[in-house]
Amino acid sequence: MSLTFASPTITPTIRSFTFSSRRTNNIVMSAIQPNSASLCPILTKFQNDCATPTPYLRKVADAIVDEMQAGLAVEGEGELDMILTYVDALPSGNEEGLFYALDLGGTNFRVRSVQLGGKEERVIATESEQISIPKELMIGTSEELFGFIATKLASFVAKEKPGRFQLEQGRKREIGFTFSFPVKQTSIDSGTLMKWTKGFHVSGMEGKNVVACLNEAMEVHGLNMRVSALVNDGVGTLAGARYWDEDVMVGVILGTGTNACYVEQKHKIPKLQSKSSSGTTVINTEWGGYSKILPRTVFDQEMDEKSLNPGEHLYEKMISGMYLGEIVRRVLLQMCKTSDLFGQFAPAKLSKPFVLRTEHLCKMQEDNTDDLQNVGSVLYEFLEVETNLNARRRVVEVCDTVVKRGGRLAGAGIVAVLEKIEKDTKRMSSGKRTVVAMDGALYEKYPQYRSYMQDALVELLGHKFASDVVIKHTKDVSGIGAAVLAATNSIY
Repeated sequence: MSLTFASPTITPTIRSFTFSSRRTNNIVMSAIQPNSASLCPILTKFQNDCATPTPYLRKVADAIVDEMQAGLAVEGEGELDMILTYVDALPSGNEEGLFYALDLGGTNFRVRSVQLGGKEERVIATESEQISIPKELMIGTSEELFGFIATKLASFVAKEKPGRFQLEQGRKREIGFTFSFPVKQTSIDSGTLMKWTKGFHVSGMEGKNVVACLNEAMEVHGLNMRVSALVNDGVGTLAGARYWDEDVMVGVILGTGTNACYVEQKHKIPKLQSKSSSGTTVINTEWGGYSKILPRTVFDQEMDEKSLNPGEHLYEKMISGMYLGEIVRRVLLQMCKTSDLFGQFAPAKLSKPFVLRTEHLCKMQEDNTDDLQNVGSVLYEFLEVETNLNARRRVVEVCDTVVKRGGRLAGAGIVAVLEKIEKDTKRMSSGKRTVVAMDGALYEKYPQYRSYMQDALVELLGHKFASDVVIKHTKDVSGIGAAVLAATNSIY
């Protein structure tokens, strides 16, 4: 089902999935022989080690809830940071004026302008630009990274059309800064970086106020702008979706990285202590840091040891788009060494880390030709290897094993968040609609992953509760959400 925004100028679309008793799995596996794994001991063991039956997923979901409770009780107590975002007021729809969003959280950086027109007009106009982040900046200095951001922002503002975008006289341009890395926030417009994730390792940043870094860079470049709201992409997604739908309670990102945030009752947060305990606030779970009761294999362990953050973000390394292809590569390489998967020798390119990406896995899994011709094309293009049908079948089985595990574990995480909300509000018990706003290329572009995630949700929630849960795909809404939160927290 497609829903359109109130304003015809809006480019993002929102699609909803409401759970039903009908199985939604749409995975194409027509050319795969169910028993072929038995001919390859490594694949058989890998499939067994990755298994996520419903009782196992229930233990994972329960353990995540326990970690959420621990993180809310005492700072640093649980595996999940459960960060206070200081987003105590979600959008009402009354916001007006010109606001901006900057989004830094993956391999691309996005700038967006949003003209808000209040209840009647909502979003009058929006313009955005996406810029690739040079790899050297991901491991460079803070001055280099934020200088790059400020330069691109200045160029974006310079191209602004005065007729479409109007800034009220005497006002600074205000920004909602989406910074999708673990940050310890001290207010709605300040926060210090706890650690880098997703391949970033910028020096001189840990413990620094990321808002101050951006404000200083903008000042150096002569920009009359300030950050009025610091959020991550999950919070931006939740706020952007909530702008149109008051039943949105959760924001989830499933892309290069992953995270989840949700609306929590303040009186259920012991670590707030003397702070106001009335009303609600948004909690950033940083669920990628979860590590207990996970079906880790030797391939996961080896990949983790070679990563930039060994021993950390183990859940993220199983369910997010950055890592799925690399796990498949490592399994295939071992299969080559112990069997004749691709003939006598392993392709040289198979030894190159991250040569297989998630989009390659998706393309291979969607192949429904009798001879798996598309699988062969992907393997030839990226590994430079000719393959027979049996080899292609094995490759697809490895892909399916990794993606099934990732999707089902992601589903268990979402159930954990929903059950934490249910414990405090009894929303589902009363039959109230509960919406999970979902964004990220992994969710959007990988139907097999999506189906496995949805199956896990239904299995764990049961059909009665699942029927009141809506997974709403909210593509590109996080930028609008950040801009709207800048408006909600405007200094004017």
